[in-house]
Amino acid sequence: VYEIGRQFRNEGIDLTHNPEFTTCEFYQAYADYNDLMDMTEEMISGMVKDITGGYKIKYSPKPGYPEKEIDFTPPFKRISMMEGLEEAMKTKLPALDDPDVDIKLKALLDEHQLECSPPHTTARLLDTFVGEFLEDNITHPTFITEHPQIMSPLAKDHRSKPHLTERFELFVAGRELANAYTELNNPVVQYQRFLEQARQGQEGDDEAMVMDDSFVTALEHGLPPTGGWGLGIDRLTMFLANKNNIKEVLLFPAMKPTDEQLKIISSGAARVGE
Repeated sequence: VYEIGRQFRNEGIDLTHNPEFTTCEFYQAYADYNDLMDMTEEMISGMVKDITGGYKIKYSPKPGYPEKEIDFTPPFKRISMMEGLEEAMKTKLPALDDPDVDIKLKALLDEHQLECSPPHTTARLLDTFVGEFLEDNITHPTFITEHPQIMSPLAKDHRSKPHLTERFELFVAGRELANAYTELNNPVVQYQRFLEQARQGQEGDDEAMVMDDSFVTALEHGLPPTGGWGLGIDRLTMFLANKNNIKEVLLFPAMKPTDEQLKIISSGAARVGE
């Protein structure tokens, strides 16, 4: 079951973000995250080869920056998130069930002189480290896998690694392209995950999910083992067209007002005030 459709998120505008964008999403019954990784690898590399004539493309990540060569030749590299962080940071991270995990991660944050806006939850601290030590160092297509449960409220627990989930994100040139996981289909566990997300939201985490009772009710009716997958079509188009600003691949992008427009607006408001 798939959908190609428009999404809207109330967030800022930058080179890779626009409040309105297009995604392809699907559920596949009796598939897990390993199946979806293999499918993603085959599909994306095949698209690049069919459209460009080869697996390698040239891409300029920012305006004025020199072009980089990105190699979509399969298989893509796979990095387990926690193991990859420990290797990149050259340190052993605290256990995710350690009562003092947040304190220890905050000490590592200070040690590496990184910034993370409060609240300093486990998820937000780990996300800061992943951005600094993993995502920013990725050029060629790479799967970051096995996210902690605390960062993945909709993903199923990993079958052999405690406190982790069966999830992956595909990154290319430091940018997220796809996100997928083995769907959590246990309504009791899903309800508990939503409660934990609500608690984080009360602590000030504006990225935490809200309680979704109707979703839990749907799970109570039953969901077979399922893989869920989503990909940003606009970002994929940016790579294939060598465009570094998402506005260049959107028909009707949200535009920030220019300085000249802001002056007209402010002068108009002043006249109304008079």
